[in-house]
Amino acid sequence: MWITPEEVVLKNALKLWVTDRSNDYFLLQHRRGHGDTGGKITGLLVGALDTVLDSNARVAPFRIVLHVPGSQVSWIIASGATIEEVQKHWKWLDQNLLPYMAVFENKEDAASFVHGKVKGLIAEEVLGSQAAREDDPTRFREDLARFEQRFGLPQREKLVTHYSCCCWKGRVPRQGSLYLTTNHIAFYSFLLGKEVKLLVPWAEVTGLERVSVGLLTDVIRVHTRRKQRDFSMFLNVDEVMRVMCQLADIALRRLLDSGGLTLDQSLQESTNITKRVLEEQALRQYVLSLFGLPRAESLQEVMSCSIWTPHARCHTPGTVYTTDGYLCFSSREEGQCTLIIPLAEILSIEKAESTSALPNPVIISVRCKRAFQLIELLRRDELVENVRDRLRALHWKQTMIREHDQRKKSTISATPYYTFCYDTVQSDEEDSSVIISDKALRHTVHTDDMSTFHPSQSDAQNKTSNMEKVRERLWDDHFTEFGRGVHMFRTDKIRKLVALGIPESLRGELWLNFSDSCSSLAAHPNYYADLLEKCRGETSIATEEIERDLHRSLPEHPAFQNETGISALRRVLTAYAYRNPAIGYCQSMNILASVMLLYTKEEEAFWLLVTVCERMLPDYFNRRVIGAQVDQSVFEELIRERLPELTERVPDLSPLASASLTWFLTLFVNVLPFRSALCVLDCFFYQGIRAIFQIALAVLDANATELSTCSDDGHALMILSSFLEQKFGGVTVKHVEMLRSRHRVQVLQAHEDTTKDNAEDLSELYDLFKTEHFISLYWGDGVCTSSSAPPRPPPRAAAGSSTERYVVDRAQFKSLYELLTPWNCGTHTDTVAQRAFTLLDQDRDSLVTFSQFAQMLDVLYCEELNEKIRLLYRLHIPPGERKSYEEQLQQMLQDLSRGKEKNEEKPLPHMNQREFIQFSKTLYSMFQGDPDEAELFQAIGMVTSLVLQIGEARHRDRPPPEGESESDDGWSASFEQILASLLTEQVLVNFLERPVDLSAKIGAAKPRQYQERAGLLMVQHAAGS
Repeated sequence: MWITPEEVVLKNALKLWVTDRSNDYFLLQHRRGHGDTGGKITGLLVGALDTVLDSNARVAPFRIVLHVPGSQVSWIIASGATIEEVQKHWKWLDQNLLPYMAVFENKEDAASFVHGKVKGLIAEEVLGSQAAREDDPTRFREDLARFEQRFGLPQREKLVTHYSCCCWKGRVPRQGSLYLTTNHIAFYSFLLGKEVKLLVPWAEVTGLERVSVGLLTDVIRVHTRRKQRDFSMFLNVDEVMRVMCQLADIALRRLLDSGGLTLDQSLQESTNITKRVLEEQALRQYVLSLFGLPRAESLQEVMSCSIWTPHARCHTPGTVYTTDGYLCFSSREEGQCTLIIPLAEILSIEKAESTSALPNPVIISVRCKRAFQLIELLRRDELVENVRDRLRALHWKQTMIREHDQRKKSTISATPYYTFCYDTVQSDEEDSSVIISDKALRHTVHTDDMSTFHPSQSDAQNKTSNMEKVRERLWDDHFTEFGRGVHMFRTDKIRKLVALGIPESLRGELWLNFSDSCSSLAAHPNYYADLLEKCRGETSIATEEIERDLHRSLPEHPAFQNETGISALRRVLTAYAYRNPAIGYCQSMNILASVMLLYTKEEEAFWLLVTVCERMLPDYFNRRVIGAQVDQSVFEELIRERLPELTERVPDLSPLASASLTWFLTLFVNVLPFRSALCVLDCFFYQGIRAIFQIALAVLDANATELSTCSDDGHALMILSSFLEQKFGGVTVKHVEMLRSRHRVQVLQAHEDTTKDNAEDLSELYDLFKTEHFISLYWGDGVCTSSSAPPRPPPRAAAGSSTERYVVDRAQFKSLYELLTPWNCGTHTDTVAQRAFTLLDQDRDSLVTFSQFAQMLDVLYCEELNEKIRLLYRLHIPPGERKSYEEQLQQMLQDLSRGKEKNEEKPLPHMNQREFIQFSKTLYSMFQGDPDEAELFQAIGMVTSLVLQIGEARHRDRPPPEGESESDDGWSASFEQILASLLTEQVLVNFLERPVDLSAKIGAAKPRQYQERAGLLMVQHAAGS
């Protein structure tokens, strides 16, 4: 491998290097002690020294050095793991450079000439390779070469980064290199002549955590289903932990059934994943969570700046973030000052004159006649131009939408197609128009009815009214100072106001502003009404579940004791189920939507629900509520971090975390008194999921004594003494997102373990089958299929058993068959495997499921002799033609009308002579290498002769049955005749009934599986190149 010329002093290097070949300008050397098979002390010491120092020479025992005559300094220009590799470079130098070196009179010119040529060769190799996408392509190319040489994986295995560290085995550390790829964790070490290689697929990783082991406080522990590995002594352990969590999360989303979790478009193709991409993705995820932005937003610019804060009368330093549709600001201290400006609200962005007091200022004007000033922007021109481009695109889009709406209105009749009812009175049944409530439901309930829902209200109505007026006055003052709307300054003062409780008259408005649902509402005029019209009359599982839960949503509240409230709730939930069929409807959505309808208009409540389900609580409401389970695992870790005393008293925290699932799904609405729950929702819409974590921790802390003395913690759900105690303020958005990434791995693997348990006693076989499926996802279909093979169909949906999620194609099946077959047929094994795949592929989709594969092995290993011979017989007769659905239904009705027994087996077709010869050939190949090989060959010869005679006699006596093959002069033999002939030879019976240990076969297959599949792709790649 050509490397960037690196200076070396030969006088000192000769102690560790031995020159093999030389000429006037170049030296070919090998590492002293390399290749010593006798374990000489020189080789051991040099190898250990290289490992401890993590030198490049450790993985390059051969090198080529440029040595200009008369110079004290030389340069390493090439290195290699094998002598053949460096000899190829040596030959190239001898033919292409050495003849021209004599023309240079100046030795510096000669060295510069060689340096330029080598750098040009490196640039050609980097172009188009994995290294081209890296920040330091040359250095990464060298690291990639070492990785490929050490582990021999296909070139499609994308290396992301590597770190120097120690891997612990008991109390013994091994210094080496940790390689992180898109599919594996790999570790390599060479110490005192002992080489250690570890290769762990991300699909086998069940957990990642930072622990303390003895005096080491920063140890990363990698858990798998069988063991754990500890890695330490990283230069930046936080970075390593973040990258490992991200790669594990991405791999499991891609490989396992993630229950509806989506993967960002930039991460769909594993070859695009680099360390820089992961850093950008982590920052993007943090920004989206910090500001509560839509998940589809892409991060554009990130710049340090200061913003003028009128309430503080000063400039506050922080960072400005721009996305496709937003411009956001966050102070250096998270939560001190936050600002969110939708681009749709921006009228203009201008550059002002720069002064010493106000360097590089930018003025942003918004629709509510306010302006924001940013200063100290180092890349001001870039920011302004990019935001202006996005504003122009947004304004053009809005113009097109308005024109479309105007054209649509001009084509409708004078009679309103949609009736907006302000009194929320349901129209007659004959009226087919869609009625949308334009009032918050709390305004439709009489005050007398509310006293039944809040009994204390009648006793302290005056007091409550006075408190409301005080709160309204405080908020009015706050609006005057900090602004009103989505782009108000969000500071510690507003957090305290929210904790005190939002006034009833302002709650709906502030929920919409805090969550930015109002931007979605403004950007999609008439969307909700159009959606209702499209889904009217539609029925589905979601609509049936909605109907069942309508009357369970705040049934005590008078607003939902009449058809007006029930109808509004039905419309909101049905419209969302139609909008997002991937989620449809999930329990607890009805509770959240009912509370939203009390304080917002119906269309506003719909967009609030969209924001909660798709932005604020991502992945909470998919079919497995993966997001909620991940946060339960995060909450359990936060309990250990923030409540150590409770953790000591209650070692098993899983019951507490499980009990809190309802808290997160319903945001405390159904476990707290209604007014207290409203305060929780106020905090949630302002702070996001962080507020729920803080409140849940406060609940446990307030009841720590009771929880430590009783096993039932249900009563703790009704007590909430404090919302945001100071000791829990350290729960930050960045910390929560980091924990989510780590614990998502555990949740997805827990679901995978449940699927594996469904395989019962076949778990080891299931792992082997699943690994074969993963290999095609790791390195593409090139591992499994030839270039002439048809395109691989998409994986079938796991509608039935969850184990059907993994499938294998023909080449993968062949690999598994060769590893697990009880009878090795030598060169004929490939033919038998092809026949077996054709037999099992009943759907003709070129895929075989795990259950089909397991059933075949069950016959080969566990069934009686008759069934084993029946399977071998079926492998050698043509498969039946596939019938259409109508033909299968007709056949089933005919069988029922004839009173056919359920378990009655259809007679097998007869074999013709050509098929029987192939059957005999398979039997012959099964006996090769057996101790009784001679007797078996003699016995199968006798059976073959006997069956051939039976077939001849059958042909002479009568013609073949209708539908049988007329080939081979009408010769045929039945399964029963062949079975009877085989049973006459006891040595054959003994061979076929000989027990074979399937567990031992699987154990031996596991280490071979990876090596053979990776080696196959390497051979294919070499042949293609």
